[in-house]
Amino acid sequence: MTEDADDADAGNTGTESGASAVRRDRFSGGPARDFLSSLAADERIFAADLAVDRAHVVMLAEQGIVGDDEAAEILDALESVADAGHAALPDGEDVHEAIETGVIDRIGPTGGKMHTARSRNDEVATCLRYRLRADLLDAVEATLALREALVETAAEHVDTVMPGYTHLQPAQPTTLGHYLLSYEQAVARDTARLLDAYERVNRSPLGAAAFAGTPFDVDRERVADLLGFDAVVDNSMDAVSARDFLAESTAALATAAVTVSGLAEDLIVFANKGYVDLSDDYASTSSIMPQKKNPDTLELARAVAGDAVGDLTGLLTTLKGLPRAYNRDLQRAHDHTFAVVDDVTAALDVAGGAVATADWNADLLAAEAASGFSTATGVADLLAMAGLPFRTAHEIVAAAAETAAGDTPDLATLDAAAETVIGESLFDHVSESRVHAALDPVESVASRDSVGGPAPAVVADALDSAEAGIDTDARVVDATRTALAEAAETLEAEVAQYA
Repeated sequence: MTEDADDADAGNTGTESGASAVRRDRFSGGPARDFLSSLAADERIFAADLAVDRAHVVMLAEQGIVGDDEAAEILDALESVADAGHAALPDGEDVHEAIETGVIDRIGPTGGKMHTARSRNDEVATCLRYRLRADLLDAVEATLALREALVETAAEHVDTVMPGYTHLQPAQPTTLGHYLLSYEQAVARDTARLLDAYERVNRSPLGAAAFAGTPFDVDRERVADLLGFDAVVDNSMDAVSARDFLAESTAALATAAVTVSGLAEDLIVFANKGYVDLSDDYASTSSIMPQKKNPDTLELARAVAGDAVGDLTGLLTTLKGLPRAYNRDLQRAHDHTFAVVDDVTAALDVAGGAVATADWNADLLAAEAASGFSTATGVADLLAMAGLPFRTAHEIVAAAAETAAGDTPDLATLDAAAETVIGESLFDHVSESRVHAALDPVESVASRDSVGGPAPAVVADALDSAEAGIDTDARVVDATRTALAEAAETLEAEVAQYA
């Protein structure tokens, strides 16, 4: 999509055969034309441009800037262009020019009036926002689906004890429900970031013209309403220059990709350990080793994060140091965002499907929960609760762990360690039954009932909270989609007035 600050406010009077509506013959040839053109890539915003054109023409007619008969001709020609489709557009630098040329080809010089009181600068910025907001809602819905899968699976495994890790080493026992909800909370923040970005995307730049406004009596708010935007971008120079909405959206998407990448990595590792069996729909076999089941889709989902971070870096580098107001560099900015939103939405969908269809090996998880003396911290906590300084308790348990050589020490080993460290029996401070309970992964998990902890009762409360959060965000998306649909219906109804 080409933007050009020099074509503002022009009412083009027609084209000669083979000439574009904007450049005409002066800039019609040479290899640079292909380098400048974005027409093929602009198919993504074809429908957006047509909507923007219609809203602009309706406003021009309502303001008396063009006549009703002229508006009717232009709107009818736009309908013809829409019916023919993007592939039928005449050659041009971009979809905006090609649509305008198509209109002029159909109805003559009157078609050039559709460009009155605007530039391709504000037109392009509006089309980008119009299309991107729909893509962001798709991404938000993908986060909601992933959260639902995580919550539903967590609800089935509130009591399923599993090993927890730090540094990929057995650390403390937890529950599968607690683990899955840790990702639900992370994805919930991704949802929030995307919804926040949507709010700033959904502002209309139209009416800013090239960057310095227009002498025509335009109604910017009317066009914004017809297109479903919440408001206008006030400053006309900022309206055409700003691409921070691309940067913010891409950053939110890249962050979501990193979240998915972590989840994918965990599931890959857990599948390797036999903790989880992925559905065949989310795996594949080797081309030469028929016994293998590879987590290919999750590996690709993991890789999306690298692409997303790369595109974010490319976008920010493109935007860095650009002077006001418009520069042709911006033509290459939005492709980064659209690539990321497609890839990340797909990765979210894959992750959600993989979680929803996976089969967890509860017995193996429980058997592994105590591996590597993962209840050591629980024993140390127990001694601290009995009055010993935590560092002293830590030293006792560490000495016992060293003697046990990585296995869970028995009561005699723990008692001997206490005699060595403090010169007293362990059971002068705590009962054997309480130590025995602290060594049991199930009892250890149940004792960790602080807010956000893995104790089943706490996880049950967290599930309620997570479900409520999903419902709230889903209602926001539904209301937003309804508002956009109502705006589209209003625009269609207004266009129909000129039929």
